Formats: sequence, C-alpha cells, structure tokens
Amino acid sequence: MDLVIETGPGAGGTTAAVYRALRTAIADGRLPAGHRLPASRTLAADLGVSRGSVAGAYERLVAEGHLTARVGSGTFVAEPRVPRRQRPPAPDPPRPRAGWAFAPEPTSGTVAAPKFDFRVGIPDAGLFPFDTWRRMVGAELRLRANGPGTYADPYGHPALRSAIARYLGYARSVRATAADVLVTNGAQHAFDLIGRVLLRPGDTVAVEEPGYPPARALFASLGAKVTGVPVDGEGLVVDALPAHARIVYVTPSHQFPLGPVLSLDRRRQLLDWARRRQVAIVEDDYDSEFRFGSRPLEPLRALDEYDRVLYVGTFSKSMLPTVRTGFVLTPPSLRPALAAARQLGDGHGHVAIQAALARFIDEGELARHVRRARREYAARHTRIVAALSAIPGLTVVPSAAGLHVTALAGSAIPDLSPALGLTLDDLSHYGGDRHGLVLGFGAIDPARLDEGLAILSDLL
Repeated sequence: MDLVIETGPGAGGTTAAVYRALRTAIADGRLPAGHRLPASRTLAADLGVSRGSVAGAYERLVAEGHLTARVGSGTFVAEPRVPRRQRPPAPDPPRPRAGWAFAPEPTSGTVAAPKFDFRVGIPDAGLFPFDTWRRMVGAELRLRANGPGTYADPYGHPALRSAIARYLGYARSVRATAADVLVTNGAQHAFDLIGRVLLRPGDTVAVEEPGYPPARALFASLGAKVTGVPVDGEGLVVDALPAHARIVYVTPSHQFPLGPVLSLDRRRQLLDWARRRQVAIVEDDYDSEFRFGSRPLEPLRALDEYDRVLYVGTFSKSMLPTVRTGFVLTPPSLRPALAAARQLGDGHGHVAIQAALARFIDEGELARHVRRARREYAARHTRIVAALSAIPGLTVVPSAAGLHVTALAGSAIPDLSPALGLTLDDLSHYGGDRHGLVLGFGAIDPARLDEGLAILSDLL
C-alpha cells in the first residue's frame, strides 16, 4: 500500500501520521469499502515505521467506525457513514483536439444480451472448442515458453505468421509467405496501422456505402476525408470512386452489410484503377470462412500483380472476439513502416495467445471448428432467409456467406420495441439512403430463432 506519511514538525507523531494517511485514503475512495488492509507488521515494514504506530492507527480507525476488525480474518474498510468526498472538477482540464468528435460506442460485451439476439458480428461461443483452446494456451504459458521476460517481434510470433500464410494458401487461395504477414490485435488494429502509415490529414479514403462504420470512423479519426461510394448487385461501383483517393476500403468477398460479392469484372477494374492512380486497396475479408454456396472468387490479393492490396483478416468471427488477433498481408514496400507503427503503438501482441493460435491452426483445429460452425450457421441462414422472404414488403439481399442477412424495405422501418426482447440493426445505421433490416444469427439461441422471427413478422 502506497501512503504518503507526513512526519515533520507539527505532525503529532508517527501514529497520527499513519492514521491521517489511512483516513484520507478511505475518504477519497482509494481504499474502498470491503478492502482488506495488510497486517500491521506488513504495512509497518512497507512504510518504514514501527509496528506499534500502525497498530495504534488501526485501533483508532476501528473505534471511529472507519475500519472493522474480524478475528481470524483481518482488518477491512467499513461501509462509509457519509458519502465519499468528491474531487471538485478542474477549472480548465485538458480537452480533445479540435475536430475530435468520437466517443466510445456500446459493445456486445457491455450491454445485456436480449432474449432474441439478432445483433450483427457476434459468433456463437457455444460452438467453440474451449477445452482444446485452453489446453493449448496453458501449454504456451509455461515459465520458459516463448521468452516471457522479453519483448517480442512487432511483426508477430514467427510460428503464427507461418501458420497464417499456410492457412490462407489452402483456405483462400492466397499465395503468401510468413514474411508477408503482420499480426495485429484484430482487423480494426490493422486499419489503424495502415491509416497511420499511409494517410496525411485531408487525404481521401473511399469506403463502401452502406458500409462498415468502425472502419469509416477510424479513418476519419486520423484526419482523413471519408467519401462513401455506392454499392450495387456486383459490389462496389468502381466508376464512382473519387479521383484523388489515397485508400479504397472494400469488403469484396461478402459486402458489409448488404452481402453481394464483388464480381470478377469489378475486381479487375478496381485493381487496374488502383494501379493507374497509385492507390492502396484495403481488402477486409472478415467472415469468408462461413460460405454456404459455391467456392468464392479469388480475393483481390490473389489477383493483384502490382502490390496495391493490403489483405486484412481476423479470427474474431472464425474463433472468438476475445482471442483479439488478426493480421494484414503487406506489400514489401510497407512492411518495415507497418511494423514500426505497431512497435510504436503497443509494442507487440500477446505471445502466448499467438503461439497457441499457431498450434490451433497447424493441428487442424481451426479447420475442424470452422467446418462444424459452418454447418450450424448454414442452417440458421436458411431459416432466416425463408422467414424474411415470407414477410410482405421485405426483399432479402442474396448472399451465401457470413453471419448476417440483410433485407431491403421500401420505406423506413418503424422502431422495433426492445421491450419484446428483440434486438437487430436498421440498415440506415450503415450509411446511405436505403431502408431495411440487418439480422445477425451468430449470437441467437437456435431454440429461440423461429420465435424471434415470428415476433419480427408480427411487428412488421
């Protein structure tokens, strides 16, 4: 316990000084109710005073009701008799820079889960092989495993970089080596690194509209001018791209949130456009593991002959968000800069998690988990599409991948009452002027799926 003990002239002796320090810490909340204080001998040694001084201070605080002594258990901070002393607000505190208009958004982990949970982007944790994952992480947390007393490579754990490169080769037809892979704390972290390395204030970033709000906000927070580009049945409309874009952000394998795949002609057109204008393409392949139809088209990265594409992936959907691991395949020209940005920001990732993930991939556990989860998600996808297709006024957008389904409406959807335990997204949340609903199906209890869809149908 770190206490400031004033023992100078007029302090009234060491016991009084310890008493005042403890009482002040209790009054301002640094020592909360129920907190167990160290034994008098231990605290005396920490503070460099006699045990008698600490014991005397404890006795006085107990007598005044600030502490309670429990025989055989110790000394604890009592519940306050009066409200804790609040620190007055500073007259002129530091404030965000001019133009900063961002605040934390609620997340799926900070609000209570509704009964009928159609929120987007949440995988079903009940499908995940926790026992296998726990065994692998535990093995990597041994005392001498992975150099726990040292700082790691900002590029990421070498075994994981190799495993990701191999996995992408057979799962997504992307030719890559370990040198191409930079491990990140999820996709959003990758976007941040890319933006910090490539963007200057005022640069233009082209994003899909409707599109993924966190990516749009991230680029805007770096001072970029974010411009929405329309999406049609073939994906991003390349002819509508702004001429002076520095970055184009795109979700070609499963457009978020509408769902169409960027056609092969559009892919070639986009790559040619980026080559002629020397523009970087950020390809966000966020959930293509869960594909329910035919084999997908090759990613932009696989078609790219001019090193314009930065391919970003994440394990938040294929595994769990708490794994907090993603990656970006980088052109050789950007590798040192992106690794330096990672090192300057947070140094490196969680080495034990990365080492365990490498084993999880190499031993085939990720592929087995994805196959099992794909079958379950495909069944839910079919049930949702059938239910939405039967509701007059809704048009389901064709899609064959991912963890959500989008349905367009001819007019604005009325507010759906949370009092019924139903939570889903309005398409307008993702930008543009289209109306409709976006239903995630990773988080909902399958036993409640049909009931929730019935309630939705009645509401509409």
